[in-house]
Amino acid sequence: MPHPFLVSTGLVAVAEMGDKTQLLAMMLAARFRKPAPIIAGIFAATIANHALAAGVGVLAGNFLHGPWMKWILGLAFLAFAAWALIPDEFEDKDAPKDRAGASVFFTTLIAFFFVEMGDKTQVATIALAAQFQQILWVAAGTTAGMMLANVPAVFVSEAVSEKIPFKYIRWLAAASFAAIGVWVLITG
Repeated sequence: MPHPFLVSTGLVAVAEMGDKTQLLAMMLAARFRKPAPIIAGIFAATIANHALAAGVGVLAGNFLHGPWMKWILGLAFLAFAAWALIPDEFEDKDAPKDRAGASVFFTTLIAFFFVEMGDKTQVATIALAAQFQQILWVAAGTTAGMMLANVPAVFVSEAVSEKIPFKYIRWLAAASFAAIGVWVLITG
C-alpha cells in the first residue's frame, strides 16, 4: 500500500493547480507584494483546515465500516476526478478587502481558511483520511501538496499565470483522482 503522505502530497499538488486557492495566492502576492507573510498564512490556514478535515475523515472511516465503504470512497474519488475538470474562477467579490492595520499574515490566514472550506482539496483530505486512517500523514501530505502548488504561485504571481496550461493540469488531476478511485474499488 502506498504511503499516505506521498499519495496525499502528489494528489493535492496536482489538484491544486489552477484551483481558486492558487488564484487567491497569486492575487494576494500581487496586492501585498510580501511573500513571507503570505506563505506563512497559507501554511497556517492549510494546517488548520486540513488537520480538521483529516480528523473528520478518520472519524467517518471509523463509523462507516463494511465492504460498501470501498464503494463510497472509490466513487467519491471518481467524483473528484470529474470535479477537477471544472475550472475554478476567482472573482473580485471573493477577494479579501484591504483594511488599514490588518496584517498580511492574518488576511492570508483567514482568506485561505475560509476559501478552502468545501473545496475539492479539503473534501479529498477527508476521503484520504477515511481511506488511510492516518490524520497526521494525510494532513501533512495535503498541506505539503498545497504548499508545493501555492508557494511558486506567490513568487511568479500574475506574470506567468497566463502561460500555465491549466487545462492539461486539470486533466492530470482528474486522472490522478480517477486512478485512486479505481485503486480503492479494486483493492478496498
